[in-house]
Amino acid sequence: MAVFHRLGGYAGLLFVLALSGPVQAAPLKIAVSDGPAPVPDAVVSLHAEAVPLQGGEAVMDQRNSAFEPGVLAVQVGTRVSFPNSDTVQHQVYSFSAPKPFELPLYSGTPQAPVLFDRPGVVVVGCNIHDWMIGYIVVLETPYFGKTDAQGRVAVAAPPGKYRLRVWHARQKAPLADRDVVIGPGQVPVDLSLALGPAPPLRQGSERLRALQEKLRSLKRDP
Repeated sequence: MAVFHRLGGYAGLLFVLALSGPVQAAPLKIAVSDGPAPVPDAVVSLHAEAVPLQGGEAVMDQRNSAFEPGVLAVQVGTRVSFPNSDTVQHQVYSFSAPKPFELPLYSGTPQAPVLFDRPGVVVVGCNIHDWMIGYIVVLETPYFGKTDAQGRVAVAAPPGKYRLRVWHARQKAPLADRDVVIGPGQVPVDLSLALGPAPPLRQGSERLRALQEKLRSLKRDP
């Protein structure tokens, strides 16, 4: 009788596991570096022949006359809002082929977000503050992430074979795709990029800020 109860318990456990569906593999750990230096803000993505595509929503804010985040990774079909949290106005635009657009001079939050429906890298700027540059990386996969300050990221995906890709705003040349397998026996991946020099830090002048306030007043007054 005791044996019967033990077998029944095991069978019940197997039944519960079956109902819970396939076991999700552990996220793939990836480290990106440039020589000994870690590389933050690198977008790492996993691609396969057939992956689920679904739209979503994301935000690229504007604070202290800078885009936040400076690098935003999204899936194809995502609508991105560009709120302006500064006290001065901004005019956000892009000439990039995957998504050219322009948001006229504004403060607060525009009424409608921008739909990013084609893959590629979209460089975003401000017509008023030419030092403001942001990057929106539009991907044909839901499996992606962005490296942290230590150059590390963990990307979760169902078990299977994938092509691993990496992008960074300062990389000198594209890195060849790498085949990886998500599942038992997977090992962390180390990627090495060759980056160009960081652009010089540019800030707005008091004169430009005064002009912003003047434009803001003219728009507000009838």
